[in-house]
Amino acid sequence: MSQPSRPKSPDDQTVMYIRVKRNKTTYFLQCVPSESILQVKEKLEELIDQPVNDQRLILMPNREVLDDSKSLADQKVENDAIIALTLRKDDNEFEEVNIIRPNDFYQSRETDGGSNW
Repeated sequence: MSQPSRPKSPDDQTVMYIRVKRNKTTYFLQCVPSESILQVKEKLEELIDQPVNDQRLILMPNREVLDDSKSLADQKVENDAIIALTLRKDDNEFEEVNIIRPNDFYQSRETDGGSNW
């Protein structure tokens, strides 16, 4: 007996991971290139309990705001991409991008005399 063949769907693509960062937190999301930004925001909504309309995703380092209706592939989001997450504030504006990079920690330790262990 042969295995029944499964119909091909647009999601039968290479799995990719993206890093969504906000402040000191990084979320690692498994995606496929055909997923829309809205679908990515829906995954984030489950993790951070923030509605998709209150999220803005920004591709780093060029700070391009990602369009909900377009796919990751359409917007040149590649495997291991870093995407900044900003949330809507009380005044209905979005907060500024605030990503703490790990090497910032090490640089500050060196300037504080951290090499004298």
